Amino acid sequence: MAELISVIVTTYNREDALAAVLRSLSQQSDRDFEVVVADDGSGPATKALVKAWKRGAGFRVAHVWHPDQGFRAAEARNRAILESRGRYCVFLDGDCLVRPDFLAVHRRLAEAGWFVSGNRVLLSEAMTGRVLRGGLRPEEWGWRRWIWARRNGEVNRLSALLHLPLGSLRHLRSRGWQGARSCNLAVWRADLDRIDGFDADYAGWGKEDSDLIVRLLRAGVRRKDGNFATGVIHLWHREAERTLLPQNEGRLARIIAGGEVRARRGLSALTMTSRPEDP
Repeated sequence: MAELISVIVTTYNREDALAAVLRSLSQQSDRDFEVVVADDGSGPATKALVKAWKRGAGFRVAHVWHPDQGFRAAEARNRAILESRGRYCVFLDGDCLVRPDFLAVHRRLAEAGWFVSGNRVLLSEAMTGRVLRGGLRPEEWGWRRWIWARRNGEVNRLSALLHLPLGSLRHLRSRGWQGARSCNLAVWRADLDRIDGFDADYAGWGKEDSDLIVRLLRAGVRRKDGNFATGVIHLWHREAERTLLPQNEGRLARIIAGGEVRARRGLSALTMTSRPEDP
């Protein structure tokens, strides 16, 4: 696949984490990519950070934003999809660092008719603080450093960092939606258009990514396993407020029971109200 990859990074008022994510993306061995920051209503500090990266990144950095009206990650991602220029979209959360071969591996795994779902390792609160304030770069670590971190309780597991040549085994969960998350997810843009992107009816934390996966599968797109290949390094954060989770779970249950393929309020319903600040 010799295509531009659009990395869509979701963020909200966490400039230190976003800066670390952009730093890790700047070290990618595969250079044929752009970054679109999907901003769910952050303040001026995020805008200033992204503007600085636009000037010196060496790759295209775009910034889409909408006003802060609560957790609206689905709509923020839709805005970023519309701004993206690549034929292949890799979704990444703004607190997930990537190792230098992250995009090269995603490119190798890309396959027409399939999306790729990867996994993650979770850093402790203490180690996250050292990454954000002490200059640690875990995305550059070798195995000796990771084993030390695991033995000291600084990371929840190491398996997500392994690289295993699973071959056809990556197709075993081709129809399963459980466990796939948008913090490490790759989807062809044409398939996102087919299902009309994320459903912006999901507000508050939770289940908007499961809804997307269910509709992709219903549209005939299959799941390819990116585990043991594309693992990301997830910085610690406090648990999100989950007041609306029961409503989102009910919405997802109705989608699973129904036959919808296209989002009820997706890409086609969205009028871009905020464009990138810089050309």
